[in-house]
Amino acid sequence: MTDQPDQPHPAHSSAHPSAPELFTWEFATNPYPAYAWLREHAPVHKTRLPSGVEAWLVTRYGDAKHALADPRLSKNPAHHDEPAHAKGKTGIPGERKAELMTHLLNIDPPDHTRLRRLVSKAFTPRRVAEFAPRVQELTNDLIDRFAAVGSADLIHDFAFPLPIYAICDLLGVPREDQDDFRDWAGMMIRHGGGPRGGVARSVKKMRSYLADLIHRKREALSDAPTPHPDGNLSDAPNPSGTPASASAPAPGEDLLSGLIRASDHGEHLTENEAAAMAFILLFAGFETTVNLIGNGTYALLTHPDQRTRLEKSLAAGEHDLLETGVEELLRYDGPVELATWRFATRPLTLGGQDIAAGDPVLVVLAAADRDPERFADPDVLDLGRRDNQHLGYGHGIHYCLGAPLARLEGQTALATLLTRLPDLQLAVDPADLRWRGGLIMRGLRTLPVEFTPERP
Repeated sequence: MTDQPDQPHPAHSSAHPSAPELFTWEFATNPYPAYAWLREHAPVHKTRLPSGVEAWLVTRYGDAKHALADPRLSKNPAHHDEPAHAKGKTGIPGERKAELMTHLLNIDPPDHTRLRRLVSKAFTPRRVAEFAPRVQELTNDLIDRFAAVGSADLIHDFAFPLPIYAICDLLGVPREDQDDFRDWAGMMIRHGGGPRGGVARSVKKMRSYLADLIHRKREALSDAPTPHPDGNLSDAPNPSGTPASASAPAPGEDLLSGLIRASDHGEHLTENEAAAMAFILLFAGFETTVNLIGNGTYALLTHPDQRTRLEKSLAAGEHDLLETGVEELLRYDGPVELATWRFATRPLTLGGQDIAAGDPVLVVLAAADRDPERFADPDVLDLGRRDNQHLGYGHGIHYCLGAPLARLEGQTALATLLTRLPDLQLAVDPADLRWRGGLIMRGLRTLPVEFTPERP
């Protein structure tokens, strides 16, 4: 989710001539020294982004947490004082042309409250727990494809397809169509690395497919027995009359079917809202999990003491360190570097800086989560860290809806990799790895690894 080309360009503010250069290749590889400088010298810092948009960067934990929950900072790009969104400089490329604007990342209450309530039914602890066997099944199947080879690119072969197939199952995308979603999603996270206009074309293809799928599901549901009138995503009956599988939602019990039921029972969910909701759950959900698995695996491979600690815990059948460990990986080098766009609805003061109405504000989660005022030894990876109220999935009413599913996928992926491939190691020097140059997300382009091949 980015407005920045894949080729980084330096950016800094003339108000702070000694400020470090931002958005260079060096910065993308390791932004944390620059963020430490900003936290100390310019915690709320106005800069010109590579796209040309001027925005405030919020880097201290206290300011960041406040900004994430401040109702004066709107998610609606209509509050921006420049038409940058219409020009594709903010938000998701192609979403406006594809009529996908009405999603949770672009709206405020009361519409946000209404739509989030509908979708939240699919991400309850019970629903996520029921989906755990399917996540494990997907994880094993993907590792099976390269385990006998002895090498793999863990981004392309594992971290990328796992959340794509998982969210497609939850949405109710037929298995035979899921590879199309993988192709479209791949183009969307390539950013500037693919053909010109490729991201927007992929968004439009996905929008067209979702509209057609919603239409087909609505027709199928109209022929089915009448479900419970509350349209509950958890308890709606299966039109086939058979129990739901523990590994994936049964026909009629998927997320899209639940949204359709809700719109047909008084919730006033338009087709555009349903398509936009499905789109943002796929787009925001899969890329964060790709980066959680990729960044997390890389951190473990480059911190052998912490990796050994986790492997011993897993071998003993314990799960506590796995759970705290994933939280620490989210804090230490999380998948979302900057929270998505916010716009001041009226003048306000944040971190001692006066912000004008219409100004864009970007909360730097990666900087806040290494604030020494909040975390002891913030640059140290400690999988057993207990006091860890990180902001990796945001804060306030826009807290990541899919966080429970992402945590499940991250825990399952890391535990299975370390257990099945115990001598897993990097196949290249860490200095040769390249990070994607997007503005919002933080993730590796590739993660080449090698290991002893599994015997058939």
